[in-house]
Amino acid sequence: PKSVIDRLMVRTGIRINVTEIKSNEQLLNKLKSTRGRGYDLITPTLFMSEQWKDRNLLQSWEPEKLPIDNVLPKYMKNSERDWTWYYGLYHLPHLWGTEAIAYRTDLYETSYGELSFGDLWKEDVKGKVMGRPHSLMAGIGRYLASIGEIQPFENAYKDEDTMRDIWSIITEFAINHKDWIRLFWNDTSSQQAGLRKNGVILGQTWDSPVISMKNAGEPVNYLAPKEGAFARMDGFALPTGAVNIDQAYEIVKVCYDPPFAGAQATQAGSNSTIIGADEFISDLAKSVHNDIYPDDALEKLWWWPSEPEWYAEIKAEYRDAFLEA
Repeated sequence: PKSVIDRLMVRTGIRINVTEIKSNEQLLNKLKSTRGRGYDLITPTLFMSEQWKDRNLLQSWEPEKLPIDNVLPKYMKNSERDWTWYYGLYHLPHLWGTEAIAYRTDLYETSYGELSFGDLWKEDVKGKVMGRPHSLMAGIGRYLASIGEIQPFENAYKDEDTMRDIWSIITEFAINHKDWIRLFWNDTSSQQAGLRKNGVILGQTWDSPVISMKNAGEPVNYLAPKEGAFARMDGFALPTGAVNIDQAYEIVKVCYDPPFAGAQATQAGSNSTIIGADEFISDLAKSVHNDIYPDDALEKLWWWPSEPEWYAEIKAEYRDAFLEA
């Protein structure tokens, strides 16, 4: 949020120019088009490691220059596992969040343990659903696996043949239910507009856009389904063409300071990877967090697996078939 950027500029004295992105794919394509130039600090998601590797678009971090001990070990280990290549570590943990189900509380009733990704395709919400195409399809995969109609969705990441076996069934289901879709979203504002004024009752969305609406008193809720919410971890990376490297390190240092990290998580509607940040999260944010992840919801988080380039290409093929149907 702009409030976070403003605080960073006051804290560091650095003028920060921000380019917003709508997806990991857009971020990767942007850096490919500039050959790693034009940006000093970017925020790829953990599961994209294999698509950044070998492209010569990033330079490694020097962790000894940063308060790495402030990062919760489980998150640091994930970055080290997936993003340690030839010259060191290329990804530093920042915020984590989820993709689950949002709904209009004045038009729809459900509860944790009852809500399912399969509810997006029931007759009572036909023509009133929104989502991001490839995410909806992944949700369909996990729903169909949960009822025994396909093999576990994570098997799709094993090899191309297995992926095609799984995704061909998902795509057929998605096409047969395309009339359920009110709109496809591609960013924060389109998710919020869908719930506010575009006739959406139920949707598969990111957490932060809906949480900010909920905090403002709007009639919406965000809840993990019984299959488990999709989870992601965004982090910091240095492009090869970064010019203001010292300033990039200073920004990361501030983001790793627990009071700032807690305030940032509160304002962004996300979750911090920093030790002690929870002590500086607002009471409202804590309450909302407990509401959307009740009982065993955090234990059932489904972290997006590392996505090879072949997987991304085939996923786009099936996504386009769904969109063009």
